[in-house]
Amino acid sequence: MASPTQAQRRYLQRGLDQAGGKLPIFDRQGQRVAEQTVRACIRAGWATPWFRNPLKPDWTVCKLTDSGKAVAENVRHRELA
Repeated sequence: MASPTQAQRRYLQRGLDQAGGKLPIFDRQGQRVAEQTVRACIRAGWATPWFRNPLKPDWTVCKLTDSGKAVAENVRHRELA
């Protein structure tokens, strides 16, 4: 299994604390999460598109997949160890 980049790890870990594993559109500084990060996580199978925002159709709202949750939890456990 490929290892996520630092940006991907931050993105995926944010879904662990959200209902349904919803992934953020914005980072903690209020900047939009890079589309490159979102697309890479989808390609890796760690995230899946959840729904389209009708007001912002270019924004993809995603949620964690089971493998994305496992990756994010594994990273979190290693960081806490």
